[in-house]
Amino acid sequence: MQICESKTKIFALQTNFRRDGASIGLVPTMGYLHDGHMELVRQARAACDRVIVTIFVNPAQFGENEDLSSYPADLERDLAMLETEGVDAVFTPPRSEIYAADNETIVETTRLSRILIGRLRPGHFRGVTTIVAKLFNICQPDRAYFGEKDYQQLQVIRRMVQDMDIPVEICGVPTVRESDGLAMSSRNVMLGKEDRLAAPVLSQALTAAEEACSNTNITSRTLDKIIRSKLESQPRAQIRSIDIRDAATLAAIRGIITRPAVALLAVSFGTVLLIDQRTLTPLSDKP
Repeated sequence: MQICESKTKIFALQTNFRRDGASIGLVPTMGYLHDGHMELVRQARAACDRVIVTIFVNPAQFGENEDLSSYPADLERDLAMLETEGVDAVFTPPRSEIYAADNETIVETTRLSRILIGRLRPGHFRGVTTIVAKLFNICQPDRAYFGEKDYQQLQVIRRMVQDMDIPVEICGVPTVRESDGLAMSSRNVMLGKEDRLAAPVLSQALTAAEEACSNTNITSRTLDKIIRSKLESQPRAQIRSIDIRDAATLAAIRGIITRPAVALLAVSFGTVLLIDQRTLTPLSDKP
């Protein structure tokens, strides 16, 4: 496994991969890896000849009062995990390698980046699309792998690739969960003991919504009430947002749900904001 800290080195490496006729799968991360990241790597390995993982805590997607300085990091541990999975190269650039002092260009989806989580975290998705576009240019993958837990992020990146004619196939990978249902996230380690015990209420609320949607015709408002009631039963859960949206476009749904939808949650436990999602298939859409 080759470790590249500079754009020059990783660009030269992927050029060699191309010269050998190899396909490239890219897994962008911010490090402090867990089994959810490893599943992205495994799917990339299964479909591509070479796998590149990037580890870069991107300051552009953190707001002024967010947790950039306390974001967990353990590069040595991350590299050991990636080597075990047979990754070919890891790109670990310093911040100065990615953002020059006079950098002034951004990439932004103008609608998708400003709704839902984008409303709670202004500028967040602008930072995501800018760094992902840069990583695509540097690593030039055939496919890139992202978790469905960050559902809005996945849709934002798909829109960017479509609108900008970027020749990369975006592959969504189902959420990997802990044994108690909590979606795996690098942020979970920041939870205090009581908050960690409380956090599985997110998946419990989503399961209740999924069951209600699949067993009877139901409105988005009723689903909201089901989710909200479950979350409010856990006093440590501070609801930031609950949204029932069209699974493909993230447009709001009114009335009875008649097409595939997605339930999106943003909930704080102490100072840690967690997100989770579940795709919902309405009774009327089942075969």
